Amino acid sequence: MAFAIGCLIGKACSRASKPASVSLSAQSENWGLSFQEEGKRPTGNASIEELSRYNAWYAQNTDKKILYLTFDAGYDNGNTPAILDALHKHQVHATFFVVGTLIREKPELIREIIAQGHTIGNHTMTHPDMTGISTKEDFQKQLQDVEILYKEATGKDMLKFYRPPQGIYSIENLQMAKDLGYQTFFWSLAYVDWYQDKQPTKEEAFEKLLGRIHPGAIVLLHSTSSTNASILDELLTKWEEMGYTFGTLEDLCKSA
Repeated sequence: MAFAIGCLIGKACSRASKPASVSLSAQSENWGLSFQEEGKRPTGNASIEELSRYNAWYAQNTDKKILYLTFDAGYDNGNTPAILDALHKHQVHATFFVVGTLIREKPELIREIIAQGHTIGNHTMTHPDMTGISTKEDFQKQLQDVEILYKEATGKDMLKFYRPPQGIYSIENLQMAKDLGYQTFFWSLAYVDWYQDKQPTKEEAFEKLLGRIHPGAIVLLHSTSSTNASILDELLTKWEEMGYTFGTLEDLCKSA
């Protein structure tokens, strides 16, 4: 499916040849990371300070061993229940950034996620390259259509948390999201977990997710991944053994 392919564009998972100091570009970009040292926050396309001007985040500036767990969900293929079970066992509350079609097709799943204490974020209605949208009205429609479906499914207003599809963004997009009252969330740790016919092994997953975890991390996983579903209980245990606790994106916003 189009959603699953390229959500991280690979750059988020590899050592990029970026300078130590980077700035927001006026052009559209794919969110990317450069991991310089194990256990340390990677350098992103933009700094925490630069993103904060647009109510946007990719990590928290902290030395405290806390992480923020998020999932991207464009559709459901049966792996979500195991993920929810692991989160419940460890009493971890995550944010699920969902595409609008998932809410329309599986409203009962959305209600179950919420009932277990998790948050639903906005991953747009159709998962397009949002930088190709030139007007604020069209940009808003991609988010507002999801809000409407969420309200129909839950009877509640949706929190204004947004994740750009495929991590593609521009300054104009970030400003539009801010003007609409949204907080934008990128990530500081992810790995290639979205190819259904090429799932990573447990060893490959742990190499990335344990070796690159760092204080203040926003972690992105895909809820469609069978590997994530099978390892999450053990992964959460290992992070806990490393001294990490789990916060929510709501907590992160309040820390600013």
